Amino acid sequence: MKKSRREFLGMSLGVGLTPIIKANSLENLMDLKEPEKKLKILILGGTSFLGPHQIAYALKRGHEVSIFTRGKTVPKVHQDLFSKVEKLIGDREDNLEALKNRKWDAVIDNSGRKTKWTEDTARLLEAQVEAYMYTSSISVYYPYVGTDFSEERSLVTEIPKGVSEQAQLTYEYGVMKATSEMATMNAFGPQRSYIVRPSLIVGPGDRTDRFPYWLSRLEKGGDILIPGKKEEVVQYIDVRDLAEWMIRLLENKAAGVYNGSGPGFEMTTNAFVHGVHASYNSPVNYIQIDDLNFLKENEIIGIQPWVIQLPEYAGMSKSDNRKAIAAGLQFRPLSETVSATKEWWYSNAVAQERRDNILTSQQSLMSREKDILEKWQNRKK
Repeated sequence: MKKSRREFLGMSLGVGLTPIIKANSLENLMDLKEPEKKLKILILGGTSFLGPHQIAYALKRGHEVSIFTRGKTVPKVHQDLFSKVEKLIGDREDNLEALKNRKWDAVIDNSGRKTKWTEDTARLLEAQVEAYMYTSSISVYYPYVGTDFSEERSLVTEIPKGVSEQAQLTYEYGVMKATSEMATMNAFGPQRSYIVRPSLIVGPGDRTDRFPYWLSRLEKGGDILIPGKKEEVVQYIDVRDLAEWMIRLLENKAAGVYNGSGPGFEMTTNAFVHGVHASYNSPVNYIQIDDLNFLKENEIIGIQPWVIQLPEYAGMSKSDNRKAIAAGLQFRPLSETVSATKEWWYSNAVAQERRDNILTSQQSLMSREKDILEKWQNRKK
C-alpha cells in the first residue's frame, strides 16, 4: 500500500496541476472580481445543505438575500448569518402569498422537489425577477449508459414500463428534475434561465452520511474494503465550490445549462480513498473487491461518492464539466474538503447519535465489513 500511496501523491502533483492552472487562468480570475452590480437574490429553500453556503458567499459579495421556506428547518452551518437575511414564510404546495408583488434580480430554486412547484413559482415570478436558477441533478441523465454525458445529452422524461421498484424511484427523481428544468425554460426562456446539474455534493452541512462515512472509516483504520476496480472513477463537488460558482454565474449573467461536477481531473476510487486518508495517521490495509456479483450479493452497490458500475450506473461519475469550468467553476483540494467536513462533523451541529450510527448501526457498512471481508477471503481460497 505504500507504493500505491506514493503513486497517488505523484499523480496529485502531476495530473492535479491541470485544474489548478485552469482555475487560475485570466478568464477565471475575472470571475472573482467585485460584482458590477449588487443583486437582490431570492432563494427558494436556503436552510438545508446548499443554501446556507450560497447565502454566506452572496452576503460576502455584498448582495441582499431573501429566503422562502416553511420556517421549519434549522440550518446546520452559518446559523449566525441568518439574522442578515429576509425570511419569507409560506409553502410551495399551496401558499406563495409572500412572493407576490415583490421584485428581485434573481431567484435560486433549491427546493424544487415537484415539477408543479417549479411551474408555479416560475410563472409567478416571471415578471418579477430577471433570472431564474434551477438546482437540478445529473439524475436527468438516468440511466447512465453510453459515453456522452455533456449538457447536450437527451434527458429522461418518462418511466419505462416494467422496471424494478428501485429503478422506478430513480426514474421518478430524474423525470421530476428534467421536467422542472423544462418548466424553468418555458417561463424564462434560454436567455434568463440557469440550469445547474450537480453531481454528488459533499462538505460541511451534508445531510447524508455518504462522505462522513469515509472520514469515520479511515480514522478508525484497519482492514478497509474498497469496492470496485482500481480504474473506476468518482465524481463529487464540494458544496462551497458549487454554491460560490452559482452566485458568480448570476453576477456574470452567464445563463445556460451546466453540469456542476468535480473534481477538475479524473480521480479514481482508490485515489479518493488515499486522498481522504492523507488527513489521518491511522494504520490501514486496503482490500480491493472487484467482483461485481459478490458486491451485489452483499448489498454493496454504492459507497458514496461513487456507485458500483452496474450497467445503468456505469456513467454516473463521468459527467462532462468542461463547460462549467470555462464558466468559472473552481475546485478546492480534497484535503480542504476533508478538513472543513471534519470540523463540522465533530462539532455540536452534528448529534453524537448520528456519528455513532455510522460506526454501529446494522445498516452501516462498517458494522458488516468484517464479515464481508471474511467471506471474500474464503471465496478467494
